[in-house]
Formats: sequence, structure tokens, C-alpha cells
Amino acid sequence: MKKVLFVCTGNICRSPTAEGVLRHLAEKMSIAVQVESAGTHDYHVGNPPDARAQHHARGRGYDLSAQRARQVRRRDFEEFDLILAMDRSHLRLLERMCPARHRAKLRLFLPGADVPDPYYGGAAGFEQVLDLVEAACRGLLQDLRKPTSS
Repeated sequence: MKKVLFVCTGNICRSPTAEGVLRHLAEKMSIAVQVESAGTHDYHVGNPPDARAQHHARGRGYDLSAQRARQVRRRDFEEFDLILAMDRSHLRLLERMCPARHRAKLRLFLPGADVPDPYYGGAAGFEQVLDLVEAACRGLLQDLRKPTSS
């Protein structure tokens, strides 16, 4: 089973949305994957995802209510197979934190692009994040479904 960690700033908007979407789609597609999310900062540790993120996710059939924000831990670099940064600033922070032997696990969630932060905007930002995350999660699941060569 692959283990995937999504990372954003406070772990209340983008990364928990990605966690919820990937978990839901993987279940529907019968793909075994363990998924979590975390923040680069400790601003919201222990809190549920932003109420707006939950509302918009729920509108598409994703339940984020059981999730609680946490900060990235050193052991995450050991435990996860893939650590996906929601934007370039997160990737840079992760690269500084990550032991050299685990750097290959790090990448942007959207190749070459950032998932925009909806926190200071309105409903359209949360819907845009969901659009981007759903498409990227479908692609990620297709990649995870492919056999790996040893």
C-alpha cells in the first residue's frame, strides 16, 4: 500500500481537501492507499478543516469533518512514499526539512503549478481548489495503479 502525504501551510484548506478527495476516490476505485495531510506551520494544530473547505467539499460528496490539522514531522519523511506540496513555497520548506535520502519523495502536487490558497478569498477559490484537486487526484490514482518495476 502506498502512503501519500499532502502538505500546505496550516493544514486547514488545501491539503485536507486533497486528503479527503484522494481517500474518497481511492475507495471508489478500490485502490489501496493510505493518505494524510499536514501543514508546514503549527497555526491550526488540532483544529478541523476550515468550515468553508468542509462546506464546498461536502457539496461534492467529500467528508472532511473527522480530519484534524497537524504539522509535518521528521518521521513523515521516513513513513510516506510520496509527499506532495500544494505550492512551491511548501516544497522549498519541505526540501530544507527533508533528509537527503528521502528527497525523491517530494514533489509539487500539480506538476509545475501551485494550488492557489483559497483562505482569504470567497467561494470561487474553494471551488477552484476542488476542481484542481479532483483532476490531480484522478491522475495520481492512475499512476498509483500502474505496476512498479523492481
